[in-house]
Amino acid sequence: MGNGESHGLNRIWRCPFSAEERVILDNVFDSMSGSKSNAKDRKDAQKQITLAMLKAYVHVTVQGPMTIRLYNAMRSIDPIKNTEGLSYSISKKQFILFLSYAMRGTAEEKAFIIQRMVSQDADGHVKGKQIKEFTKDLITTVIQLLHIEQMLGGWTLEKTADPTLGTVRLTNTLMSQLKAKGRQKLTTDNLLSEEYGQHELKDWMYTVSLISTFLRMFVAMSLHITSAKSQGEVFSTGHLLPECTGIKYTGVITVFDVPSVIYLNACLPSEHQHKWQLLFSSHFHGSSFTRFCSRILHKGPTLLVVKDADGYIFGGYASHSWDARPQFQGDSKCFLFTLCPQFGIYTCTGYNDHYMYLNHGQQTMPNGLGMGGQLYYFGLWIDSNYGEGHSKAKTKCTTYDSPQLSAQEHFKIDTLEVWSVGNPPDDQLARSKSVLDSEPEAQALLHMIGKVRMSDGLRDPNEDKGNK
Repeated sequence: MGNGESHGLNRIWRCPFSAEERVILDNVFDSMSGSKSNAKDRKDAQKQITLAMLKAYVHVTVQGPMTIRLYNAMRSIDPIKNTEGLSYSISKKQFILFLSYAMRGTAEEKAFIIQRMVSQDADGHVKGKQIKEFTKDLITTVIQLLHIEQMLGGWTLEKTADPTLGTVRLTNTLMSQLKAKGRQKLTTDNLLSEEYGQHELKDWMYTVSLISTFLRMFVAMSLHITSAKSQGEVFSTGHLLPECTGIKYTGVITVFDVPSVIYLNACLPSEHQHKWQLLFSSHFHGSSFTRFCSRILHKGPTLLVVKDADGYIFGGYASHSWDARPQFQGDSKCFLFTLCPQFGIYTCTGYNDHYMYLNHGQQTMPNGLGMGGQLYYFGLWIDSNYGEGHSKAKTKCTTYDSPQLSAQEHFKIDTLEVWSVGNPPDDQLARSKSVLDSEPEAQALLHMIGKVRMSDGLRDPNEDKGNK
């Protein structure tokens, strides 16, 4: 898209921001340009933002190349249809239009912003390699901004795995959704060498909502357009991450990294995206299947994640509470996933209803936790002989169309975690009689100072007995 072509994007000038939001944006522009709004001073409309002004204003966490990308996108906006080339400064109208496109725009307008942040080539076509580099920089910068601004929602980088490899995997996953014109499936090498225009980038915006979310958060946080509370939220950045509870005062370092949490959370039903709570960690709660069951029964929808002895990370989303009984449970919202060595989501095929299975203490039925496949041949299986499991898929799991998730068909467990997602079910709230039941961080604090809850030893057998 050349500068002349960009005219098609510029609809009749309209401002998508409310009067309250315009006040905030006016203040941002004034601070950046060094001007002060004054109704009597008509010269305010002539104020411009230069690259030096932008560099001096943006968040200190934003890397140099990302500041240049912001600058190039802003000065590419052409509200007056100037065909004489790009200017070196940014007018207030360009600034407001840029924010309109980036934060409230259509897929076409966001695609224009992305293209201009990736490259300033006049023909508007960019290589897949350039898009991949930009996407990785975008994800990395947003995570750094969230970390510095303490907006990770409890997912501190000290309590999570290194995000570096997760960022690479998330980038690869988002890039895999980018389709070249007239070509549905490309190898990795071809994807990076292919050229993409506005049509392909627009389709990418439609298909991959995370790109728009990362873009909006990057722009809002880089330019200090924060969530302002006045008659509701203004310019809310809308957390990518759920609130994390249950690990703050423990020694647990979860197998999740921040990009993995972002990826999985986006795949959950919206009502389960706002909060995750750690129910069980093998590193903290031990290696007892009885203990494992007592921690996860009747807790509502959950995410189970396994790291095997070979370093593969995988698991499943259970849409219903786990219940110990020798029948399959759940519904078609369940899915299996992989996080390492690559990201992948495997949803239900409709072939059967073998979504979830949990049984313990039976003589005639398999004892353990399973998701998908058949009895003794699960897509994901945790054996009641704790520490072992299998992932059988020759060639795919019939329930979820998933491949073998683990490095080896029969695997050894390095780490096992279960997280409740969303709000606990009503019956669980009624069942919680101790403050320590509803405050796992308080329970962990007691554990750290050597205090033991006497009721723990009494509850597990009773809970198991009551749920068989």
